[in-house]
Amino acid sequence: MNSFLLPSHVLLHLQQIVGENRVKTDADSLENWGKDHTKYFDPKPSAIVFPATTEQVQAIVQLANEYNLAITPSGGRTGLSAGAVAYKGEIVISLDKMNQILAFFPADRMVRIQAGVVTEQLQEYAQQQGLYYPVDFASAGSSQLGGNIATNAGGIKVIKYGMTRNWVLGLTVVTGQGDILHLNKGMIKNATGYALHHLFIGGEGTLGIVTEAEIRLDRQPQDLQVLVLGVTDFASVMPIMHAFRQKIDLTAFEFFNDLSMQKVLDHGLVQRPFETSCPFYVLLEFEAPYEPIVDKAMQIFEYCMEQGWVLDGVMSQTLEQVQNLWRLREDISESIAAFTPYKNDISVLISYVPDFIQEVDKIVTTNYPDFETCWFGHIGDGNLHLNILKPAHLSKQDFFARCEIVNSHVFEIVKKFDGSISAEHGVGMTKKPYLKFSRSEQEIEYMKALKKIFDPNWIMNPGKLLEH
Repeated sequence: MNSFLLPSHVLLHLQQIVGENRVKTDADSLENWGKDHTKYFDPKPSAIVFPATTEQVQAIVQLANEYNLAITPSGGRTGLSAGAVAYKGEIVISLDKMNQILAFFPADRMVRIQAGVVTEQLQEYAQQQGLYYPVDFASAGSSQLGGNIATNAGGIKVIKYGMTRNWVLGLTVVTGQGDILHLNKGMIKNATGYALHHLFIGGEGTLGIVTEAEIRLDRQPQDLQVLVLGVTDFASVMPIMHAFRQKIDLTAFEFFNDLSMQKVLDHGLVQRPFETSCPFYVLLEFEAPYEPIVDKAMQIFEYCMEQGWVLDGVMSQTLEQVQNLWRLREDISESIAAFTPYKNDISVLISYVPDFIQEVDKIVTTNYPDFETCWFGHIGDGNLHLNILKPAHLSKQDFFARCEIVNSHVFEIVKKFDGSISAEHGVGMTKKPYLKFSRSEQEIEYMKALKKIFDPNWIMNPGKLLEH
């Protein structure tokens, strides 16, 4: 039972700000909006509030400061690091009702949106304007732009288009002390001092709440083609990538091991791409508006076969095939969800990937000989997802405890290669104990100093990213 209750006069004040029907305290609402996709912490918020405007968010934050109440911002709740879990009586500010596309600037290829706009909603709007929003991932149908900005989300197109940060031209934020700031205002060129909007990108809601954003759009890609290749061993993955990138501009380069694909195939929604069974697979995507590009791709494929790097492969012939081949990669997370996976989202420079994954795999194999391990990720930008699957006979608590024992060994390797303990999922609560492996003590102290400036009472998303 949730033991966190707000005083009646605070609830009344919240209702006066947003309306009586937009404050929820029933058990189902607290459970639903108090959590994200992680399963480590039980959600225990005190109330869920649904503002519709930046000014309403400001009023809620000012009220929270007055009564020293903590706030957890909530978007699509698709996070994997417990960054949106309210676990100590926080007031959850849900951006669900702030879901409008406010303005379109054709000459600037830019839209102004509210933070609750769903990623897929923006992608569809861009398409209607003959443009393209390229930040894409499996949760695009439910993740919200405010959450994407707060975690600097990446996804499957980073090799060409970069992270969310690359597409944010301006932000409207409510700081932790209740000020409204309009940052950069959509400009590409602005040489007037500190780029404060970048502090909120990846800030995980610890400095304040993003309520609106100016987002840059791009031209639509033309005639996308997908190749799925069966690879002899992991050492062959990087030479394959280099061979293609020398001749073709790739929009994606993904990899996954055979176990990951098998979990997807077990769902019965897609078929094996070819009969040959391989230990690893890569999926690459590229634009092919002209036939010579397709011919060049086939020549590179044949070259990789001759080198012994590739055992088999298939190229899409129709749009339906493009979608089905992508499902082999995009459906992995959903396919393994039932196994309560322990997830690590790590990254290093692309040049370090082969040596890095060899060392990490040795640690995992040695310590988890009885666990199934799914490797997959955006290897074209140095980002690897390590998912260890829970055996049926182990409780969730025992399984997580065993996994956490080895975390430090894995993150020591990350530190050795100057990598990141969280490439695109954020730090939240699950990775907070390991922040020191990617950030120096001095950096963490500077981060805390920034936090104190924007959120002097430490009410914004407490327990996430930084320790008070």
